[in-house]
Amino acid sequence: MGKKLPALTEKLIEFIKQQHLFFVGTAQAEGRVNISPKGLDSLHILNENELIWLNLTGSGNETAAHLLTENRMTVMCCSFDKNPLILRLYGTAEVYHERDAEFEHYRAYFKKLPGARQIFKLHIDLVQTSCGFGVPFMDFQGERETLTNWSEKKGSDGIKKYWEDKNQTTIDGFKTGIFQ
Repeated sequence: MGKKLPALTEKLIEFIKQQHLFFVGTAQAEGRVNISPKGLDSLHILNENELIWLNLTGSGNETAAHLLTENRMTVMCCSFDKNPLILRLYGTAEVYHERDAEFEHYRAYFKKLPGARQIFKLHIDLVQTSCGFGVPFMDFQGERETLTNWSEKKGSDGIKKYWEDKNQTTIDGFKTGIFQ
């Protein structure tokens, strides 16, 4: 059944590359726990203990705010087809904004997607697998184009205005650091 490992194996890296969806969990000491689904080919494995993911503009900016005080993060992938598996990656994370030199360095790992807001880097200190026997079968039908179309229509200036209006604080009122 489940295993605990200090790093990703080649088999687990291949499993991650096959997933169309992953989840990110973060929390500050106080306030709500945030769990966000992510897709659109926005995850990249750097090595067996590091990954990066490109965060696109959305209605909230909880993860960035949480990392300002608590750098804990969990990334989870699970199989909805073939062999059941749940994979959790635990560790500490850093956030990079457009203003940071690291942003452009890591941005090169991803195809250009409009509305790119931050890049998060997870340093993995524990890999945990579990059976996934209770996860239902689901078929991947394709990526949604809605977020990409919305971001393209807004344009760079419109996205920055959206960040000003909607992404500077969390639902709990914490600052996100988007315009430090």
